[in-house]
Amino acid sequence: MIKKEASNVARMRRHERIRKTLKGTNSVPRLNVFRSNSNIFAQVIDDEKGVTLVSSSSLSLKLKNGGNVEGAMEVGKDLALKCKTKKIKKVTFDRGGYLYHGRVRALAEAARANGLDF
Repeated sequence: MIKKEASNVARMRRHERIRKTLKGTNSVPRLNVFRSNSNIFAQVIDDEKGVTLVSSSSLSLKLKNGGNVEGAMEVGKDLALKCKTKKIKKVTFDRGGYLYHGRVRALAEAARANGLDF
């Protein structure tokens, strides 16, 4: 129990360190990823205006199991398709302090495969 709390604190510190240099603009918004044990969430954010432009999650897609790699791939694909409709082609990737493997990597690769550039 204590280890989980400590690892989340470490993740939040990593995220703060990343966010010092990472900014989403109107022309190149930020793709933010959050993962919980059972779901994964992604948002495309314009930090200058403080507005979420596009979002997708395993909950909104009503996936049976959003806590696995296949669920993350579906969320990445859905997010990329929504970005195409809003004419967003290029984003900066904010992994949210998580390591770039597993579900985070699957979401990123699915988004790239469906037309997002980062």
